[in-house]
Amino acid sequence: MNETFKGIIFDISGVLEFQGTVYPGAIELLDTLRAKGVHIRILTNSTLKSRLSWAAKLVQMGFTVYEQEVITAGYATAQYLRQLKPRSCWVMLKGEGVEEFKDFHHDLENPEYIVVGDYRDEFTFHNMNKALKLLLKGSKLIVMIPELVDISMGDVELTVGAYGKMLEMASKVAATYIGKPNKYIFEMALNTIDAPRDKILMVGDRVNSDIAGARRADIKSILVKTGEFKESDLVGNIRPDFMVNSILEIAQLNLF
Repeated sequence: MNETFKGIIFDISGVLEFQGTVYPGAIELLDTLRAKGVHIRILTNSTLKSRLSWAAKLVQMGFTVYEQEVITAGYATAQYLRQLKPRSCWVMLKGEGVEEFKDFHHDLENPEYIVVGDYRDEFTFHNMNKALKLLLKGSKLIVMIPELVDISMGDVELTVGAYGKMLEMASKVAATYIGKPNKYIFEMALNTIDAPRDKILMVGDRVNSDIAGARRADIKSILVKTGEFKESDLVGNIRPDFMVNSILEIAQLNLF
């Protein structure tokens, strides 16, 4: 390969680590790229953690990562919401990710926007039915990620998109989705990298979010066959530019 890339965007779960275990070679790869002057970004559909807490967790794992290099679906949603200048919102979210929304006016009774993140055990009948009634009365709907299920915590579980889709279908209020593979979150990452997009790569394990999103953003991609990757993912017409069996093999592509 004679291409030289100047920026690289990594997914976290399934690429750098999976279910709390760092993949061999991941820390060393980021260090090598950083030493070469390659711009590094971390792009995750996580909503439970803030970009600050994700950076801290990755540092604890042994990575050199800075808060400003991390873009979570929660952070991207908060930035999108700021552009709208909402009167009020109900952010259905738990965990440290709530910190991204601290500057908004929160109103659970008459919000202009209902914003769906990972609400965990608060996705009760009462709260979902309340959200439905508010949407029918005129609230608008923003969903942080479109993914329906997730196994990053060790077992399969319903995730944000499943609840967002339920509310969308029941209320017939069209939702705005922010996280991968939607173009908004990719553009946010790309706008922070001082390099043309034909010199930027996306590295992910999920064809329908990481690779599809890279295609929408018109950047090249590397599919890592780890994490949540399944061979059946390659049946469709969405194909990565490069495929590797593990993150260890990325250095062997001679792309940097």
